[in-house]
Amino acid sequence: MKARRANSRDRILAAAADVAREAGPGSLSLDAVASRAGVSKGGLLYNFPTKAKLMQGLVENYLKEFEQALETRIAEGGHESALSAYIQLSADDCEKPKPSASWMFSAIAEDPDFLTPIKAFKRQLFERLKGETDDLGSLLICFLAIEGLRSMNLFDSDVLSPEEHKRLVSSLLKIAG
Repeated sequence: MKARRANSRDRILAAAADVAREAGPGSLSLDAVASRAGVSKGGLLYNFPTKAKLMQGLVENYLKEFEQALETRIAEGGHESALSAYIQLSADDCEKPKPSASWMFSAIAEDPDFLTPIKAFKRQLFERLKGETDDLGSLLICFLAIEGLRSMNLFDSDVLSPEEHKRLVSSLLKIAG
């Protein structure tokens, strides 16, 4: 029974990601997600009792995929540090088009715990990077610069030109060593 539930949960998350990409996360309809996933609306609500919980599931899925991509990059990079891998992966991620963040405000208003997995992920990542460096100052500069870049990207408030992006990433990679 658990495997079946996990399978429907995964199908729902995959369908929600597809619908969100097509219509934008703010226009995500539970009916559209249930239909795309091939489950009843009751089945969707069993796994995700609110739209905010569904959005939180999407965010958790994204974080898991980012972590897996980071682990793969570190393993394949050989000499690349975890911090350098994080910088480059994040910079690459910021170049992908993102939908408006207005959906996130709605999810936070409905459920203040929406940010909990994001905060936990970032704290865990920061602690890992901190454990792998002797230079906390450089880590703080790199981590906060990348998180600032991510925030500008998410909130569609990026003021940097493509050349400035490249220069920022190059500078951060030099700092990271």
